[in-house]
Amino acid sequence: MLNKNDVVTVEITDIGVGGEGIGRVDGYTLFIKDAIIGDVVEAKVMKAKKNYGYARMMEIIHPSADRVEPKCAFARKCGGCQIQEMSYERQLAFKEQKIRGNLERIGGFDRGKIDAVMEPVEGMDEPFRYRNKAQFPFGTDKEGNPVTGFYAGRTHDIIANTECILGVEQNREILEIILQYMKENCVAAYDEKSGKGLIRHVLIRYGFTTKEIMVCLVINGTKLPKADRLIKKLTQLEGMTSITLSPNTRRDNVIMGNSYEVLWGQGFITDYIGNVKYQISPLSFYQVNPVQTEKLYGLALEYADLKGTETVWDLYCGIGTISLFLAQKAKQVYGVEIVPQAIEDAKNNAKINEINNAAFYVGKAEEVLPDYYEEYAKTHGGEKARADVIVVDPPRKGCDETLLETIVKMEPEKVVYVSCDSATLARDLKYLCENGYEIRKVRGVDQFPETVHVETVVLLSQQKPDDTIEIDLDLDELDATSAETKATYQEIKDYVLKEFGLKVSNLYISQIKRKCGIEVGENYNLPKTENPKVPQCPKEKEDAIKAALKYFAMI
Repeated sequence: MLNKNDVVTVEITDIGVGGEGIGRVDGYTLFIKDAIIGDVVEAKVMKAKKNYGYARMMEIIHPSADRVEPKCAFARKCGGCQIQEMSYERQLAFKEQKIRGNLERIGGFDRGKIDAVMEPVEGMDEPFRYRNKAQFPFGTDKEGNPVTGFYAGRTHDIIANTECILGVEQNREILEIILQYMKENCVAAYDEKSGKGLIRHVLIRYGFTTKEIMVCLVINGTKLPKADRLIKKLTQLEGMTSITLSPNTRRDNVIMGNSYEVLWGQGFITDYIGNVKYQISPLSFYQVNPVQTEKLYGLALEYADLKGTETVWDLYCGIGTISLFLAQKAKQVYGVEIVPQAIEDAKNNAKINEINNAAFYVGKAEEVLPDYYEEYAKTHGGEKARADVIVVDPPRKGCDETLLETIVKMEPEKVVYVSCDSATLARDLKYLCENGYEIRKVRGVDQFPETVHVETVVLLSQQKPDDTIEIDLDLDELDATSAETKATYQEIKDYVLKEFGLKVSNLYISQIKRKCGIEVGENYNLPKTENPKVPQCPKEKEDAIKAALKYFAMI
């Protein structure tokens, strides 16, 4: 174990979730900010735990072959770009390995399987200036002047900088106009410690296709003094479409208020993903990288492989971005989102695109889908609700297990999982693959160049017994016991379908018979090929088959 203030030489072999370099000294793990994979550095231990510690990089002894000069002068200080000093090619390799590592360690998938389904990460031609949204905090410097920029890593100390190279170039001019307005009109920036001051944040959105600009000022109050002076300056900018105000008087870290009012123009801008048009308000969730979003959704659409006859559920649908993309090729799409305003936006986006085969529900996905499933059975004489394809795009925490259970019950032929966190993705894939699904394709999409984050799209499909084995059924050749003669396989199937609404195969019935000690013919339901992939009966169907065996007095 190392101690605080120890100085060590260490080679960096990995990157942590916060972008820190990871190295090991005699088995002891150190997290070192600003170090990248391949660096050999001298570092001073600042905090020492039993098995790991945090160290400050003192000197780069041997720089990594992948180390590059950052384009931004504030790259090390700012918390936005964690790996800007790593070449973009190495960033993509790191992100692909991150997905692979989580699938293996958390999901429990073997490397051979991962190699078989993994596709190359989809990168960007130009990994800068890609963000269509930016939120800038405001504060005051030591001389009393208003400043804006970004927070230093893991702090709320503002680094004054109006030129972020991840954002669009228009941001700089907008910020400078606002700062000048504040100085000339004695409008104070908000102070987190005292709770005083007015300007808290500014949200800027930019339509990459339409070139429309939105500016939303988040204020610690309800009125903006001499707002007409600021509006006059901002409206001289080409593309200015919407200037709004969002009151937020809470003493917390939430940026936006719960509402907004229009100061000038309209309350939204428009933009496109592919040929689908979206209206985006200050409170709308909308992917920040439109170039990669089109690739991401295009990949989800490709994996879904829609023919025009399918019923699709899109869970965590936001303002309908994926839903409307899918609706172009599906028979019917249902979207679910917890935020009421987002659903209103989704319905409006469907309307302006003249898409009539998309419906939207407000609520938690883990509640809406199970409730729909149960209600459908009640109103349809026990018939099961079905979906041909289910798409999920959950928050970082992944899917609730109740939702995963319902997905399994609905038996969609395909599940397309879009994830912003490959760790929770791997956990959820493990559950789905233990309950009748198999991974077919996995691909990362680099939505956030210069950071450690990566989106992942996965295609899963049902494991179908008929796809992997051949079944011969000849009751005359079976070595039937007296128990087995009490009911035929068809009678067991009929009972399970009637009582539980589940379809079960001969394979599953024979598996459960063997579990219960009922003798089954030696060669019955055995595969004809070598090294077959034999699906195992899901727990829900196992319980239903056992109930049938009890009903027929076979166990």
